[in-house]
Amino acid sequence: MVRREDAFIALGSNVGDRERHLAHGRGRLAALPMTEVAAVSTIEETEPIGPAQPSYLNQMVLIRTGLTPRVLLSACQAIERAAGRTRDRRWGPRTLDLDIVRYGDVAVSEPDLTIPHPELPHRPFWQRELAELEGRLR
Repeated sequence: MVRREDAFIALGSNVGDRERHLAHGRGRLAALPMTEVAAVSTIEETEPIGPAQPSYLNQMVLIRTGLTPRVLLSACQAIERAAGRTRDRRWGPRTLDLDIVRYGDVAVSEPDLTIPHPELPHRPFWQRELAELEGRLR
């Protein structure tokens, strides 16, 4: 039997039909192998970080997954690309952004993957969404 870890994935969108993009992200996460969506947070609208651009819709998803952090990152990036995500500039507008915020008690520090996500202390909306989901685990 494959061991499953609780992973918290932040979803964000500020281009096009933002709600549809979040729904697409949730659906694709649920369809990943060895993965189930255990809970979703409330959707929250926030001001953008970085250059002037439209407001974001943000949401966090708790998944239980047997995928490794590296495989999960690759899957998240594939979901972003399928939603039309481009990486033109840091903190620029995007159709869909998926960030691994936490993955069990695992700590990863690699050039393209850091878990827990280093921006967590600087994003109050992530902290609220994470607290909402953690409250459902109790």
